[in-house]
Amino acid sequence: MKVLAISDEVAPQVYDAGIQARFGDVDLVLACGDLPHYYLEYVVTMLNVPLYYVMGNHGVELKHCSSEGGKEGPGGCVDIDERTVDHDGLLIAGLEGSMRYKPGPYQYSNGEMSRKALRLGTRLLRQRLFRRRRLDVLITHAPPFGIHDGKDMCHSGFRAFLTLMDRHRPRYLIHGHSHVHSQLQTTTTEYGDTVVVNAHPYRVLEISAPGTTSRS
Repeated sequence: MKVLAISDEVAPQVYDAGIQARFGDVDLVLACGDLPHYYLEYVVTMLNVPLYYVMGNHGVELKHCSSEGGKEGPGGCVDIDERTVDHDGLLIAGLEGSMRYKPGPYQYSNGEMSRKALRLGTRLLRQRLFRRRRLDVLITHAPPFGIHDGKDMCHSGFRAFLTLMDRHRPRYLIHGHSHVHSQLQTTTTEYGDTVVVNAHPYRVLEISAPGTTSRS
């Protein structure tokens, strides 16, 4: 299955009239946060494939709607924070947000993210017990602690993600938040049974069906 993963930046290669020529063969889009709603709506409309996302720490995915001043997510896209979804045999889950560095939504302390991961872990345990399904792909905004993260509080990764990978062994963890400024930066790292991928600003991945070993 060919997957387009995007995060944090409106990539000109994606937000372009040539998107169908470049990415028309993808089966799925995974968005890892801090992407404006118009960008996500453009991608899902032009490629006409499912798009699953988590919120970044800036909340730019939301748009104002209605006279009451409410907000809603991007049309045609599915927020999977603390949720699981089965897409053509791939079990996918998500966790939004970054480390808290100032007051605001979509930011969490290590303890708060641990509780979110525990709630998601309960769902994953049910999948393993009752459906004999193992998590294939976890999408997050922030990276795991010590993997592709930064030294400042804002860009520090979550230890809870390490625990989640240890317990549930997803085949992939795809994240955003850590901007890639050089080809020398590490953007793919193996942690146990999990391949950790930085999606900034976009990556195309070949993710095999469960039980096979293809990686990209």
